[in-house]
Amino acid sequence: MVTFFSLLYTFLFVFFVYLHSSSATTNYNVLSFGAKGDGVTDSTQAFINAWAAACRSTESTTIYVPKGMYLLGSVAFKGDCKSSDITILIDGTLVSPLDYGVLGEADNWLSFEGVNGVSIVGGTLDANGSALWSCKAAGSNCPNGATTLSFTNSNNIRINGVSSLNSQMFHIVINGCQDVCIKKVNVTAASDSPNTDGIHVQFSQNVMIMNSSIKTGDDCISIGPGTKNLWIESITCGPGHGISIGSLGKEMDEQGVQNVTVQKTIFTGTQNGLRIKSWARPSNGFVQGVRFINATMQNVQYPIVIDQNYCPHNLNCPGQVSGVKISDVMYQDIRGTSATAVAIKFDCSTKYPCTGIRLQNVNLTYLNQVAESSCNNVIGKTFGLVKPNSCL
Repeated sequence: MVTFFSLLYTFLFVFFVYLHSSSATTNYNVLSFGAKGDGVTDSTQAFINAWAAACRSTESTTIYVPKGMYLLGSVAFKGDCKSSDITILIDGTLVSPLDYGVLGEADNWLSFEGVNGVSIVGGTLDANGSALWSCKAAGSNCPNGATTLSFTNSNNIRINGVSSLNSQMFHIVINGCQDVCIKKVNVTAASDSPNTDGIHVQFSQNVMIMNSSIKTGDDCISIGPGTKNLWIESITCGPGHGISIGSLGKEMDEQGVQNVTVQKTIFTGTQNGLRIKSWARPSNGFVQGVRFINATMQNVQYPIVIDQNYCPHNLNCPGQVSGVKISDVMYQDIRGTSATAVAIKFDCSTKYPCTGIRLQNVNLTYLNQVAESSCNNVIGKTFGLVKPNSCL
């Protein structure tokens, strides 16, 4: 039974926490450090100075970016901070220089290295990548381009409500991190923009990606080696190349991918839906413990695919046999339409066949016709209704 005293205790406790949290937070407005929200003035040093002040603080800190457009060059926010709770609250838009060469030779536009307890909330990141995409399409001598937002060797990271536009290369990269939560992210780039993966995760564990919309020219989410305990939920993807584990097998000594769950996803007009890909060369890499659950395919070219002979554009293909071992992969409650006749394609390694592949309650059609499935070197089972008829 709830008593007056228990209610009073709860109220006092919540009030104490509120006072403690509010009084212990130090706020830094980038305007106070010389930033200008006019989209013309270079505000890079102002942001660096605001970060340095927050990093020196022993309290919880907030770096506030008011409305406006802030021109930033390549900048690295580095760790070893005294504060383990830094929030960057963005009400404005961060823009890169229009000259793609300014960022093009850098690996990253906005990078965080060795940080702990950093949250990025709100705001738009516009990397103005279209000019570089055009340069690459023309076959000119172009720089590779920069990732828009990267976290490296960092822990306890939160990215919430951020919009990433027109990245030169990958939009968001999580590399060598632990305990990362990405929510309500909107990624937008042209369908023909090269290598503009929405979110890329590698060498990281305990990562969650939820409630996000990704429209880009490459993988909506790509999962690289060394990824462990990844949860992906409520993602809309398209245009793009789908959600992909890989490509793997680039190196002989390569960490595996394990414990990945992808659920409640919608793919619209994408090249792939749920894909695992590896190069046809020796490797000690592996994929194990993957769950693809509750996906809707709308006119997707290859809804379900394992490709262990991955070689884009068939250029400089290794032409060997993939050493990546794929096992314990389940596809459950997958429905919708394929844009090609073969809706399920398992093309596995001749040396290490895929094992423990399970299809449960799958219903994919092709132009209102019966679709097809294709299997090479795969061992598995089906449960419930599976269409097209399984080749397992």
